[in-house]
Amino acid sequence: MRESEVEKQIWLQGDLPQQFEAAFQALSPRLGLLLTPAGLPVKVECRPGGIRIARTADGFLLQYEKNVQFYRGLSLLSQHWNEQNVSICQTPCFETLGMMLDVSRNAVLKTESLKGIFEKMALMGIDLGMMYTEDTYEIPQQPYFGWMRGRYSMEEFRELDDYADLFGIELCPCIQTLGHLNRALHWPALAHLKDNEEVLLADQEETYQFLRQAIAAATAPYRSKRIHIGMDEAHGIGLGAHLRRFGYEDPHAIIQRHLAKVREITRELGLQVMMWSDMYFRPDSPTGGYYDSGEPSAEVIARVPENITLVYWDYYHQQKEEYARMLHKHRLLGAPMAYAGGIWTWAGPAVDYDKTLQTAVPGLQAAKEAGVPLVLATAWGDNGAEANLQTALLGMQLFAEFDYTGEYCPEQLSQRFRVCCGGDMQAFLGLSRFNAVPGMRSGSLRPANAAKFLLYQDPLVQLYEGDTQGLEMADHYRQLQREYQEYACREDEYQQLFAFYAQLAEVLAGKCSWHQKIGTAVRTGDKKAAAALVRQLEDTGVQLERLRLQWRNLWNSTNKSFGFEILDGRMGALRARLETACASVKDWTEGGCAPLELLEPPLPYTRMADGALFGSYAVGEIVSACKIDI
Repeated sequence: MRESEVEKQIWLQGDLPQQFEAAFQALSPRLGLLLTPAGLPVKVECRPGGIRIARTADGFLLQYEKNVQFYRGLSLLSQHWNEQNVSICQTPCFETLGMMLDVSRNAVLKTESLKGIFEKMALMGIDLGMMYTEDTYEIPQQPYFGWMRGRYSMEEFRELDDYADLFGIELCPCIQTLGHLNRALHWPALAHLKDNEEVLLADQEETYQFLRQAIAAATAPYRSKRIHIGMDEAHGIGLGAHLRRFGYEDPHAIIQRHLAKVREITRELGLQVMMWSDMYFRPDSPTGGYYDSGEPSAEVIARVPENITLVYWDYYHQQKEEYARMLHKHRLLGAPMAYAGGIWTWAGPAVDYDKTLQTAVPGLQAAKEAGVPLVLATAWGDNGAEANLQTALLGMQLFAEFDYTGEYCPEQLSQRFRVCCGGDMQAFLGLSRFNAVPGMRSGSLRPANAAKFLLYQDPLVQLYEGDTQGLEMADHYRQLQREYQEYACREDEYQQLFAFYAQLAEVLAGKCSWHQKIGTAVRTGDKKAAAALVRQLEDTGVQLERLRLQWRNLWNSTNKSFGFEILDGRMGALRARLETACASVKDWTEGGCAPLELLEPPLPYTRMADGALFGSYAVGEIVSACKIDI
């Protein structure tokens, strides 16, 4: 509690939520509120209509409908404590607002980290939480499921469910029951369940025995009867083991039959089911895609199951009308629907808030106008979970403020983020600049993610040299290094996070200095310039090791230790390649042969015809022209 906040003494009277004492004890340090009979009286009323905060003659009035709204109300009260005329009414746009956290892409959040996120969700007023678990939950009958991956035990989930319930937050499982199961299916003990490397083998009894175990285990620790069963992107279904065993069949007919069997299991368990909707749109698409189909055909509509909520996910489009069209097509399916937007945490080490704002705001506007009852914010961790999930907090706040106010207001968002998360909005928004070097343009669907491809770009096999020629990348990252070092000195709660980004900028500045100049130096025979670049790159190698250690400490501060071996391997490989590059170029400057890799002419790689860059989201497509088999 900051000294200036000690005077926020309150005494709450009226309709307090159950478990109020424990919840208030957890939240009061962040709010700077002290509960004492000598404090300012706050009359509390539970009644329909959302949240109302008003200054009264002798204190405050706090009205709320859901328990979680009471804690958002406390955060508003704290925020407006010093104002004389306070009258705030907030009615949510959506019946339910949820936050889905990806804990399957190597980073498995510690229970302590999740509890901290639930506390912030309570202050924001977010009432549903999901942890996206592909194989990171315990199935007692399947010891290999989630083995060595940091899976959660049932006891951990029960503890988390109890803690979320303190604040009126509902937790429910989000699993996969068809595709996205590569990490489970690669074990020999589970190989008999696979159609292909990602997808379960439909139409065999062993698969449904496994799914009964999985669904029962996934739901057992929770109070909630909701479950998200995934079912998205089941690419190649029916074309692997299923084809060899049963012969060819329309993949969508297989999915329909498989879903019916999964639905039998969920009915037996009395569950309320939601699933991703894309597999109902791909049959009518000329490309097999999600967003480019026309209105659903009668055949597709007939396949839609009853009483399953279809979740429309879209993190890409930037016009409200595009979301409205997709929501209209979902309504034609005749099933309950939900909308899921994205907080762009999956682009690499740095979250992309430019793309988040460009896509989430029009998506939320369209969902509001369409009367969508359930909205989810997602924060994925594809390709190694390189961005720490603390960086998603501002996006969570964005979704919450839109829900309660019906608009995106930067000033309001900044104030609320400071109250609920203790964060500086500009520092979080500025992380987008790691991905956007001045002069670099992004494609509309996959924005360029410079922080990732410049970090991992090989110092000799410079695949992006043609894409980045003429850009002053090193100067850009030197400026970011100074800025984030300053943020690290100012921000107590996020000091470690911003110190990591300051060090990342230091490494990127050194690497970019090399990438901007070394190819030209070698091709023109400028050995003096090349020798100077070698000395700089040797120092960058030292800075890279510091970055690895900071990354490890940041990872371990929020995640279980499992999964960091992947980032250790990437950073170790990069360090080795820096040493190889230094040795190769130094040998040339001392009379040896020029490095053949640097004699190759630079060609466009991800640069499209209009000059925009296509984002590179997998390390395997960044580091080499050869196939990466690790």
